[in-house]
Amino acid sequence: MAKRTLGVSVYPDHSEVEVDKEYLAKAALQGFSRVFMSMLEVSDGQEKVMAKYHDLISYAKMLGYTVTLDVAPDIFDQLGISYYDLSFFKQLEADTIRLDTGFDGKTEAMISYNPERLNIELNMSNDVDYLNNILSFSANRPFIWGCHNFYPQRGTGLPLDFFNSCSKRFREQNIETAAFVTSQTGKLGPWDINDGLPTLEMHRDLPVIIQAKHLFATGLIDCVIIGNAYASDEELEELGRMDRYQLAFNVKLSSDINEIEREILFDDQHVRRGDITDLVIRSTEVRQKYGPSDNPQSSGVHDFRRGDIVIGNDEFGKYKNELQIVLEPHSDPRKNLVAKISVKELFLLD
Repeated sequence: MAKRTLGVSVYPDHSEVEVDKEYLAKAALQGFSRVFMSMLEVSDGQEKVMAKYHDLISYAKMLGYTVTLDVAPDIFDQLGISYYDLSFFKQLEADTIRLDTGFDGKTEAMISYNPERLNIELNMSNDVDYLNNILSFSANRPFIWGCHNFYPQRGTGLPLDFFNSCSKRFREQNIETAAFVTSQTGKLGPWDINDGLPTLEMHRDLPVIIQAKHLFATGLIDCVIIGNAYASDEELEELGRMDRYQLAFNVKLSSDINEIEREILFDDQHVRRGDITDLVIRSTEVRQKYGPSDNPQSSGVHDFRRGDIVIGNDEFGKYKNELQIVLEPHSDPRKNLVAKISVKELFLLD
């Protein structure tokens, strides 16, 4: 599995280059390292396209980005480019070309041996044996990547089960993967319809940080790309701070949480116990560290709902100071309610 990265998107055919540069600079400061540029709307010849894109791509490369260009078959015809000569994209300084539309498998495999060493990124959003067909033609595997579509029209994004099925085809072959999230401030995309640009329909109206947490938590996606431009400074900063390698929940603390409970909650690494239960997620190692520490029974509520975080009190014997995340409602006075996971993040418990 590749390292987990963050990306942004820009649309040179619909924007001002200086605005794009400012955006790329802001994102780079927050640790973003990949930029997606759509060429699906290109209507000019090679010279004008080169002039429009090369300056921006060079700037992105200077900032440390890898650059993906999204292309379709008619773009090759329009620019007078052969699939077997990708030197035009190399002159643009691109690293990857994304094939929005596939071919016959053999063609993609042959393109993957391009002497320019450009990555060939495949469309992941179809649950068919497309990838294995390409690999069966002895494709140049290290240069084969995958990236999902985004969906500008409300109601047309992928359902989660379908997304998982499509993504597993690529994960099982150890192919680098990417998918899109949508900024709640961005208005710019490739088309005149822009109800947001997520891959998953369930993400469309969620804060971008929750979308990204979810994609990384699936274990199926290596790069999360903001599909629309321009994300707000706050969104970029929040994504830049996130832990890409383990799930961290946004919680609201109980008013009567004590210092020992606060320390257990925030200062320790929590690991789900291997022999799992339907009732709660158990983080049991903390009780060994905090076993000697007193933790009196709270006077608050001891009826718990999904997403509540509880810690065993002094009445819980050997289980005192064990942390649990509630999955199914139950009552137990031997546990103190210390925090609640944000309602919008409850689905991440899955």
